[in-house]
Amino acid sequence: MVIISDTSVITNLISIEHIFLLKSLYQRVIIPQGVYQELSRCHPIILSELLTEISPLLEIRTVIDKNKVDELKQQTKLDQGESEAIILALDLKTDLLLIDERRGRAEAQRLGIRITGLLGVLLEGKTKGFIISVKPLMDQLIESSTFWISPRLYDKILVLAGEIEAE
Repeated sequence: MVIISDTSVITNLISIEHIFLLKSLYQRVIIPQGVYQELSRCHPIILSELLTEISPLLEIRTVIDKNKVDELKQQTKLDQGESEAIILALDLKTDLLLIDERRGRAEAQRLGIRITGLLGVLLEGKTKGFIISVKPLMDQLIESSTFWISPRLYDKILVLAGEIEAE
C-alpha cells in the first residue's frame, strides 16, 4: 500500500504523542522533499528517529517534475509541501494521501486522489484498536496546537467513533 503524507498530519500526531499510529496503520509513509524540509525545521530530532530506526516509518522521495509542482502552487496557492505531496501522489498512484488543509484536500479530490486527514487517521486507529478513544486526542489537539475543529465536525467524529449517540 502506497501512503503519502503532507506535513500537518505528521506534526499533529507528534504533538499529541501518537505518531505510532502511522506505523501501526500503514507501516511506511512516503513524504516528498518539501515535507521533509518542513518537518526538519519543527521536529528535527523526532524526524531523524523516524528516518533511521531499524524499520523506518518515513521514506523521502523527490518529485521528478518540479514544473508540475510550481504550476500547482500558482494555481491553488498551496505551499511547497502540499503541492509536492499531491504531485507525488499522482506520480506514484498512491492508495491514500494524508492531508488536512482544505484547499489541498479539494485539489487532491479533484485530481482523483483518495484522501484522509488527521481525524480520519484517529478514527481508523480507534476502529483497529490502536487507541481507546478519539475525544481526548481531539481535545488535546484543540488545546495544544493550532488545529481547529468545528463543533459540528467534532460531534460527527465522536458519533463515527461511537463515543456519543447521533442526535
